[in-house]
Amino acid sequence: MPTPEAAPVPGLRAARLAVVDPATGEPFDEAPDQRPEELDEVVARARRAWHGWRSDPAARTTALRVAADAVETAGDVLARLLTREQGKPLTESYAEIARTGARLRYFADLAPRTHRIDDGRPVHSEIRWRPVGPVAAIVPWNFPIQLAAAKFAPALAAGNTVVLKPSPHTPLATRLLGSVLATVLPDDVLTVVTGREPLGARLAGHRGIRHVTFTGSVPTGRAVAEAAAASLARVTLELGGNDAAVLLDDVDVDRIADRLFWAAFRNCGQVCMAVKRVYAPARIHAEVVEALAQRAKTVAVGSGLDPDTRIGPVNNAPQLARVEQVTRQALAAGARAAAGGRRLDGAGYFFAPTVLTDVPPDSPVVTEEQFGPVLPVLPYRNLDEAITAANGTGFGLGGSVWGTDLDRAEAVADRLECGTAWINHHAELSLAQPFAGVKDSGVGVAGGPWGLYGNLRPFVVHRPWEEET
Repeated sequence: MPTPEAAPVPGLRAARLAVVDPATGEPFDEAPDQRPEELDEVVARARRAWHGWRSDPAARTTALRVAADAVETAGDVLARLLTREQGKPLTESYAEIARTGARLRYFADLAPRTHRIDDGRPVHSEIRWRPVGPVAAIVPWNFPIQLAAAKFAPALAAGNTVVLKPSPHTPLATRLLGSVLATVLPDDVLTVVTGREPLGARLAGHRGIRHVTFTGSVPTGRAVAEAAAASLARVTLELGGNDAAVLLDDVDVDRIADRLFWAAFRNCGQVCMAVKRVYAPARIHAEVVEALAQRAKTVAVGSGLDPDTRIGPVNNAPQLARVEQVTRQALAAGARAAAGGRRLDGAGYFFAPTVLTDVPPDSPVVTEEQFGPVLPVLPYRNLDEAITAANGTGFGLGGSVWGTDLDRAEAVADRLECGTAWINHHAELSLAQPFAGVKDSGVGVAGGPWGLYGNLRPFVVHRPWEEET
């Protein structure tokens, strides 16, 4: 299938934004670098399109099913472009495209339910649901297509229109996705805008936007919330995590080592709900470190386009510098790299898969979100100590417990301060379940019916049983 050109937004004039291949560290293409003031026309067109889009639920269902087909038809070209700009292995890019198609189908078939209130009064009270209006979706660079769909699929299904802004590090696949969907959706129902800041800030604070859904860092999320507050727009914020994996003393290390490793290192560790800290009983701590380090030393690292690659590069130079910084801080404070611990020689943004031991518990690689291929493994003497440590950061996205006694593991999982807890696996989500964090990990709920209702507002109609005379 030839690569379709992303459709230009009428009336916009744009400079260009260089896009870097993280496997080489060199620019390979470019995208429009749109000016913040150009958003006025984009949002106005989205609002005009909203009036027609919200009025026909049956047509929306059909359009979203056709959109899913279109995404899957374009899967090869989308996946390759995604790997080129993001860096992840091609198999992971194909999975991201497949998830996007599945999400469109899921929300196409999901509709809000009218609810009758029976409170004893001589009145029929009925709760109906209405779309909120144009939605701003601001998406990071780690899963640009999948996270975009997680925002626009429920918003579109609810009857809203969407202005979608990807990260300037990964604009190309999202623009291509917008072009693919433009062939099957009405004009201006979904518009992709690309560019550097302050484009995103202006979009979040635009008075024509009624819901802002954002995934990214905590500081940027706070800024997004402040910008949206000026127009009293609704906000949904997914602000990352520092997920802990707590291993119990009955865990079978050999049995869970592969699952635990990939829960931490998939997508080069650039996953908001990846395992970012492991707490292991002191008795088996060395065994856990060795099992993870052996996998880190032998896993194939390289360009995501190479079919043998399992871990690609860090996506961008600033994030690579961040990963290097937290690793050096830990090593300087007394930690030891059982595997990795350094940037790899040669071109591109490659960092060796790293397993750290003897890490001070107050090291930034433990207390902050490193968002890269670095995993600290910390020992604990008693379970209460481990749970306190797992809950001891400002994050609360996910967590997991690993052990043989599932009832005991579930009881421990119930003590974790997070939005989702897994037992003997991690970071696996169904399209039908809610996804939300606590503490600094976010505001609002995505996923399942909750994601749909997050894009709707209640509308109540009261009607008397009998007309008064």
